[in-house]
Amino acid sequence: MRLASIRTDRGLRLHVKGTTGYVDLADASGDERLATLTGMLAEGDGGLAAARRASELEGVAVERHHFGPATPDTPRILCLGVNYAEHAIEGGRDVPKWPESFVRGTGSVIGPYDDLVAPALTERLDYEAEVAVVIGRGGRYIRATDAFDAILGYAAMNDGSAREWQRKATQWTPGKNFEGTMPIGPEIVTVDEVDITDVGIRSILNGEVMQDARTSMMIVSVARAVEYFSGFTTLRPGDVIATGTPGGVGFARTPPVWLKPGDVIEVEVEGVGTISNKVVAEEGAPADWPWRPLEVDTTNF
Repeated sequence: MRLASIRTDRGLRLHVKGTTGYVDLADASGDERLATLTGMLAEGDGGLAAARRASELEGVAVERHHFGPATPDTPRILCLGVNYAEHAIEGGRDVPKWPESFVRGTGSVIGPYDDLVAPALTERLDYEAEVAVVIGRGGRYIRATDAFDAILGYAAMNDGSAREWQRKATQWTPGKNFEGTMPIGPEIVTVDEVDITDVGIRSILNGEVMQDARTSMMIVSVARAVEYFSGFTTLRPGDVIATGTPGGVGFARTPPVWLKPGDVIEVEVEGVGTISNKVVAEEGAPADWPWRPLEVDTTNF
């Protein structure tokens, strides 16, 4: 089953891919509580059953620009960093023996074909192809052996990163949270539709393949990631776990490759989907903003 949040004249609404096109889940079920992803998940098995029934109906064609973020109302985005050995090595790190993790805010989330905003305050915007894990049932202290029971499904995402903001201090939060830098979608593909343990993942910049790996190369697998995060926090329906990016990112290249306005960056996850985003310059930022990592004088802190 494939779920998508579609922009309509009634706002962003949850749809299910039908036998043809996409079916508005709330309309098909007669239950407006199912108009959003978190609303459907709140209904538990009943919400999923309604979605499966709707997937057997004929729907309507949807154009690319109508797709909103696959997880528009996600409670949290819990992220793994440096989760492929090649990416650790290209960044001059040892292969981690403990997960690197950070949190993204929902303000950075955009749709799968929306413009990706190059922040005015960075000169080093990078791409990161990732698999997003969308939590369904959730819970606390979820063993890896039970992890897939807690997962709703998967989406493609780009963890757009302002590298100088990420690396200026010990915490990664600023570099990972600029608004408009995390496209996700185009659909959530349910866990029964794809074996995520070994699928291809690629990023393609202006037609050139930049990253090309398989999820079997992850240091912390999807199941272990669910186990790890659920150890210190209760995973809630609709939470997203970002599983890290493979080698081939822009900062590690010689010379470095930074995203710039006019670029088109795609992320493909085999069996899940492809997102494609044109990079545009941020508008309206003050030209004299004092906080710029490459320029700021820290002597007066």
